[in-house]
Amino acid sequence: MGRDGGRDSFVSAPADLGGSPFISVHPRSRFSRSTLRDAAMDFTPSPKVEELRAELLDFMDEHVYPNEAEVLAQSELVAMDTPFPPLLREIRARGRKTRLWNSFLPDAEHGAGLSNAEYGMLCEIMGRSPIAPSAFNCAAPDTGNMEILAEFGTAAQKKEWLEPLLAGEMRSCFSMTEPDNASSDPTGLKTRAVRDGDSYVVNGTKWFTSGAVGARLAIVMVVTDPDAPPHRRASQILVPTDTPGFQLVRSVPVMGHTSGGGHCEVRYQDCRVPAANLLGEEGGGFAIAQARLGPGRIHHCMRMIGGAERALELMCQRANTRHAFGGPLAEKQFVQDFIALSRMEIDQARLMTLYAAWKMDTAGKKQARQEISMIKVIAANMFMQVLDRAIQVFGAAGVSDDFPLARMWRDGRGLRIADGPDEVHKQVIARRELSKWVGVDPREVRVG
Repeated sequence: MGRDGGRDSFVSAPADLGGSPFISVHPRSRFSRSTLRDAAMDFTPSPKVEELRAELLDFMDEHVYPNEAEVLAQSELVAMDTPFPPLLREIRARGRKTRLWNSFLPDAEHGAGLSNAEYGMLCEIMGRSPIAPSAFNCAAPDTGNMEILAEFGTAAQKKEWLEPLLAGEMRSCFSMTEPDNASSDPTGLKTRAVRDGDSYVVNGTKWFTSGAVGARLAIVMVVTDPDAPPHRRASQILVPTDTPGFQLVRSVPVMGHTSGGGHCEVRYQDCRVPAANLLGEEGGGFAIAQARLGPGRIHHCMRMIGGAERALELMCQRANTRHAFGGPLAEKQFVQDFIALSRMEIDQARLMTLYAAWKMDTAGKKQARQEISMIKVIAANMFMQVLDRAIQVFGAAGVSDDFPLARMWRDGRGLRIADGPDEVHKQVIARRELSKWVGVDPREVRVG
């Protein structure tokens, strides 16, 4: 997306790229090239998406950009029991009346009935501002929590927790990361939930429990069977935050800031909850987490692409209007190099992310897992590179809070760690590629 807040037309692909080398399918794969060819790949927005996109752009211009700085300032001052700052609550009330509310959910019953690729196009625009996703109830971690409650929750759990989340009446948090264990290897989790009659008793300490400030519900990843195989040890349990023993210790400062619902340290001390609060089956915690991550990574990546677009626009505006050493910065070769590289990297990341979303829509999350891993690395690194260049062109102003670049950089840096660090994703990507060629001697492969 380009100038005027992303109002230029979307990059689109031909209707059928089935024979394109862009589609990476190994000859041995069960997901055949003919299967891909039969599913037309077209990134042109549908009429429905175009309508929603126009509505979103107007809302951003009227309610988001003019209020962004004030909402961010208020978010630094909210009390520990307040989910949203006052001005954001007003914006959310307006967003609730639009067709974009809960648009991340693919089913028409609760959401807008959009595919991953279709919602990704809207998600990119929301990513241009840190407050926009919340305006439409499309912000993590609530989005992922609503997805797994919709898919794995019982009727009673949906009634008690999913419905008020969908209505925007409450916030939730996802509690998995632990301060004393490597988050990159969640099989090492130590927080325990012990069955005691009709209850589970939860003990342990978590941190970076995003969104815990003002949340009414925590979905907690706990070890229920320490002797089970590594990926069957854990379960997910619903813990209301008013449960005795739930302690919100602090909102962990991230580069000096604690806003946005907080990345909180939470202590669970003999938290007793009904056994009916188990989400899904016992031992199914990792499977639920994986179901949560696929769409979530598409959302993260498209939001980063939207943020990078905004950073590029600001960089171009600055280069055209700032003069130094006898002329505008736009005439300096290194600035032109910054802008050219940024344009190419953003478009590459967008196409790869939309392709991953399209593959999820046409073949399923399991078949798209390699592409999902790749976009997580590609988009996060692209985002940081574009922001770094933009900050450099702005000079001292770039690291100030007079412009959104410093805030975007601060928020973005953690995305190279969240949902799996770059290094783990690259390790997994390499292993999948290597597995295709196990037992094949390159001396026996014909060339040409």
